[in-house]
Amino acid sequence: MQQRVPAPATGSSELPPERGASEEGEPARVPKRGLPDLIEPQILFTWLPLALATALWLYALPHIDYRHMGDWGLLDQLPAAFFLSLVVLTAGFVVSLRRAGTAPWWPGLYSVALLFALKAPTAILYDSVRYPWASKHDAVVTHLLVNQDLRPGTPLSGNMAAYDQWPGFFTLNSALVRAFGVQTTQSYLNWAALFYGVILIPVLVLVYRTFAEDWRLVWTGVWIFEVANWVGQDYFSPQGLALILHLSVLAVVLRHFVRPGSAADLRSRAHLDPAAASVPPPTTARQRAVCVVILAPLIAAINFTHQLTPVMLCVSLFALNLTRRYRNPGLLVVTGLIMLVWDLTMGRPLFVETLDSLKESAGNLLNNSRAGYAGELTGPGPVLQGRADIVMVLVVAALAAVAVLTRRKLLRSALPLLLVSIAPVPMFAINDYGGEMLFRVYLFGLPGAAFFAAAALVPAPGGAREPGYFGVAPVVRRRISAVALPAVLLALVAGFLPAYYGKERMYYTPPAETALVTKVIDRAPRDSLILAATGSFPMALHRYDQLEHWFFVEQALPDNIRMLKDPAGFLAPGLPKDGRPAFVLLTHTQDVYTAGEGLLPAGGFAELTAKLSASPRFRVIDRNAYGTVLRYEPPTPAR
Repeated sequence: MQQRVPAPATGSSELPPERGASEEGEPARVPKRGLPDLIEPQILFTWLPLALATALWLYALPHIDYRHMGDWGLLDQLPAAFFLSLVVLTAGFVVSLRRAGTAPWWPGLYSVALLFALKAPTAILYDSVRYPWASKHDAVVTHLLVNQDLRPGTPLSGNMAAYDQWPGFFTLNSALVRAFGVQTTQSYLNWAALFYGVILIPVLVLVYRTFAEDWRLVWTGVWIFEVANWVGQDYFSPQGLALILHLSVLAVVLRHFVRPGSAADLRSRAHLDPAAASVPPPTTARQRAVCVVILAPLIAAINFTHQLTPVMLCVSLFALNLTRRYRNPGLLVVTGLIMLVWDLTMGRPLFVETLDSLKESAGNLLNNSRAGYAGELTGPGPVLQGRADIVMVLVVAALAAVAVLTRRKLLRSALPLLLVSIAPVPMFAINDYGGEMLFRVYLFGLPGAAFFAAAALVPAPGGAREPGYFGVAPVVRRRISAVALPAVLLALVAGFLPAYYGKERMYYTPPAETALVTKVIDRAPRDSLILAATGSFPMALHRYDQLEHWFFVEQALPDNIRMLKDPAGFLAPGLPKDGRPAFVLLTHTQDVYTAGEGLLPAGGFAELTAKLSASPRFRVIDRNAYGTVLRYEPPTPAR
């Protein structure tokens, strides 16, 4: 009888092998007696890069001149020490992967450090809200605190009624404002991106560990997710919270909804990729029913929070039902019923409106895949960001495709994760979601794509005992990976910076502009009309339940070019005829936004401001370096 050679530990490192017995069977090296643990070479090279990167980052932070951003956004305001800190951090992460099997907390610590390095600078430095449109979410929280009730059926200007129809995020933050004893959420909302990112890490680890025992693969997937998540949906918004809940539900389903007898031979190590985890233990129908009851409140919370995420959850669960392993139609039915009940009750107004719009949007793939409004990005920073976004998507997709083609055994066991990743793609055929469907499909598909992208970079453990892929010998594959892994991770970190910070000039608002806008809106009589080129400026929807809003440049560029010929004449039909006051707010942030997004031609915002200021229909009532405020002067009735 032939003796069976035990499989190697899947957490072991091939870059190089971890401490212990070598592949040739040599005894483990014993450290010199008396040498402190922290200066033992292997440990020293694990924590030293983290300490050095932290020192460089702390040195760079006060030298980031965010107040004088130009066409390149924040990119040319970051000092060399900041970029060097990211290089050192990436190198330290790659080194920490060598000990991932025995000390997985080290790459985890580096992953948290990466989040902090990339997303904390704006939270620490900015003296105003990052992303001007985030201030509307603060306005909703203020609205709930003042009115103490929800009015889902009440029409509100600026499509703000939808927030009363999906109020979970806002009611939660209303409670937090009370608990913290602060006036508004502006005291902490800039930290949302970092908070969401840290909370997502254990959820991602739980999902990835369902399919992989190799900690190197798990943490590399987390790292790729972090740097590929440039999409900007992790700011202070319902989507950020809903994504965490969405992935939490999927994590429970993937681990506790395996049907008996469905794993076939995937419980045998001989049929698994060396890095793969065995299929989770099966559960009985009764156990799965109990899990459905437990998950129901979490699914309800998703519906209470966001309108699109429940749809994404339904399509993901439907994709899982295509597999024998996760064929649980009961959970899908319960999820669909909860969504339908909410849409037909609290969310009915927007749900009916969306159904009406489907007649035009369904099947219109070209329009549904557009990004934002109909404008074209202009300026070095926005153009670079747009290109970096595309490159990042292509790189992650290409890496994932390599893993799908080369690691067939891993694909077989992790197929449910692949299906969950591609399930949102058909949403392009249904609706454009206000020009954001492209970003949402990418966001919901990224967790699975990051896992498979990591699998393309991290070689399977097991050394020469494993067969090569497409004729590439295992030893050659490991050598390629030793170079490709750090190179690709560093390239993705480099790509994140323009993809995330290229438009930063649109996202930072000088406090003087915020003060100007706040003063005007606070003093505007109830039922006044507030006009602006776009809603992307601070406090744009402050008092949204008491005022009416019209953002008149949020349309296609050809329409805006015609509007510029006679702005006052274009606005005249929509101005109040019943004596209500009307104010036009034209601010610096709107200028930057309309130019960068291509909503107005070069010099168009200055032309708009000049023509409205010169019109007898409007009178300038306030002006500073950051904006102009005009009041509509209705014509005097002829006697």
